Amino acid sequence: MFGAVHPIERLRHVARASGGEPGLLVRETAGALAAFRHDPAGLVTACRRIVSRHPTSGPLWWLCARVLTAADPMAEAWAAADELDRDATASALSAALPDDATVCVLGWGERVGEALPRRGDLTVLVVDILAEGAGFVRRLERADIVAWDVPVGGVGAAAADADLVLLEGGAVGPVDALAVAGSRAAAAVAHHAGVPVWLVAGTGRLLPRRLWDSMAVRLEAACEPWDADEEIIPLELVDRLVGPAGPEPVPDGLRRTDCPVAPELLREI
Repeated sequence: MFGAVHPIERLRHVARASGGEPGLLVRETAGALAAFRHDPAGLVTACRRIVSRHPTSGPLWWLCARVLTAADPMAEAWAAADELDRDATASALSAALPDDATVCVLGWGERVGEALPRRGDLTVLVVDILAEGAGFVRRLERADIVAWDVPVGGVGAAAADADLVLLEGGAVGPVDALAVAGSRAAAAVAHHAGVPVWLVAGTGRLLPRRLWDSMAVRLEAACEPWDADEEIIPLELVDRLVGPAGPEPVPDGLRRTDCPVAPELLREI
């Protein structure tokens, strides 16, 4: 994809990239970091730059932490990228969804977006967050799934009317998670109404406390909370974490955390 682009320019390309799927960004980042295999100081700077540009991407924090703590950083980078490619969360979620359920989702999450088109018996209420609703509704309709494009103002009504609320976690910490804006309102309404809330958190999304805290601080400093595209939601509003093994109670799901703490990432550029 990058041809003969200089390693520094390649890194800048990855750092500037936005809106891409986490799996693609992780693989591109692994390729960019390979240029620093003989430059340990440069590798640290590169990883700091990546998480500074993508502070809310759990998979990129996970990748960089693994690279910086590995005996063979480049082998670890490609191993992490391969693990993300093999993530079975979407298949596990699709198999676990209740039959004939009405499901409320927000926007077009990566793993949720893979899972739902495989189930033709669902009705999906798609809340139009970040202008992604209409596109996801069309994708679901092409799969012969009944789907409704719900305006943002209807998030509470959709959550209360559903049989299940599905949220996509961009990153998950010990007691909180990061999800698209509107997720906290959907989870709170569902929790109050007795509607189960599942948080989809596949490979590379679960972070240890120190990395999670650093991410949360950067998110808080970036802009006012009502202007952010993502928000933090307490895990006490979540009934199940969904990973490669399917839905699990939150404490059990958190045991999947496999990301080391890389102290180098705690310091911003």
